[in-house]
Amino acid sequence: MFSKPVRILEIFGFQIRVDPSWLLIAALVVWTLSGSYFPAKVPGLRPGDYLGLGLVAAAAFFGGLILHELAHSLVARRFGLKVGGITLFIFGGVAELDEEPASARSEFWIAIAGPVMSLALAAICWLAHLTLEATDVSPPVLAVLDYLALINLVLAVFNLLPAFPLDGGRVLRAALWQRSGDILVATRQATMISEFLAYGLMTIGLVALFFGNTAGGLWQVLIAFFLLSAGRATYQQLVMKLALGKRTVASMMTRDPMVTIPDDTLAQVVDGIMLPNAVSFLPVTEGDLLLGYVDTALIRRIDRENWDSTHVADIYITADAGNTVPPTLAAESLLQRIAETGRRKFLVAEQQRLVGVITLTDLLSYLAVLQEIGMAGRPPLPTSAGASGNR
Repeated sequence: MFSKPVRILEIFGFQIRVDPSWLLIAALVVWTLSGSYFPAKVPGLRPGDYLGLGLVAAAAFFGGLILHELAHSLVARRFGLKVGGITLFIFGGVAELDEEPASARSEFWIAIAGPVMSLALAAICWLAHLTLEATDVSPPVLAVLDYLALINLVLAVFNLLPAFPLDGGRVLRAALWQRSGDILVATRQATMISEFLAYGLMTIGLVALFFGNTAGGLWQVLIAFFLLSAGRATYQQLVMKLALGKRTVASMMTRDPMVTIPDDTLAQVVDGIMLPNAVSFLPVTEGDLLLGYVDTALIRRIDRENWDSTHVADIYITADAGNTVPPTLAAESLLQRIAETGRRKFLVAEQQRLVGVITLTDLLSYLAVLQEIGMAGRPPLPTSAGASGNR
């Protein structure tokens, strides 16, 4: 979901990160508040004063957003779930749970915690506004409190919409899960309902665009696209997680893969191994010792006329923690590493000894077979043999 979020602080052991896309919405909020909202609420101030009010109100709003996500995270921790951190991005914030809740009950309480926090913040700001309104406090302070009460109320109500994976959608999934006893069925049903709402929101946005409300209409369309993509992605991730189950790399890797040695020339590698066997990734070994790998991307960097004089030893990439995994690694963890790094092929080694190769193709092929036989999302059948061929 995110590009390269930047860590800004840590609260209660949770890392708070900011995705670069957040800068756009932060600038838009400050611009809207200082350019139109506060001038209408508190007329007669200087432009610099409005900018200051906009910055303070925006900072308080995003602080409330962090508290919203912290509420999710703290309740998730209470139920024994690991939280990877909290990231602010263009559509708000998200608490990154490393695993799905274990029950419908925990799903409900984790999901509802955020809106409850936002409602509490709205109530606090509203009561503070009422209390200070009878005093001589300056109108700008009241305007900021008024904005914070309103925006936190809007945040709570919006998140309670039954659109998965918003909080309301997760509450809906918890109810469906409680009824059916099957998290996959509940997620599929919640996603279908979410898609219906997203298409409705998109229609409203397009109508708004047609009638000249460009900013509001465009924002509604973007949110609708986000709900569609996020809901489908969450469902597919759950399908893959359940399908992979407790499988490890050892059960899915290519055993005894074709290899090359440092003394081989690139011509020998290409003409003698890669082309005849249709493989693009080869481990480099010396006896029982794994040295690294070569692939077609590395070979392409060398001019073809030099392939006869260039040896594997001259170009191979050394095996390290970034391109090598142990056979005991969970397949789900490997899939997550592929998503985070973009690397599609890994050496599998044990004490610097090559035991296999595993690729994204191996994982996707397994999932595709499960899909074809109607077993996607169900516990996998036991197996002890890996695939063959480096791909």
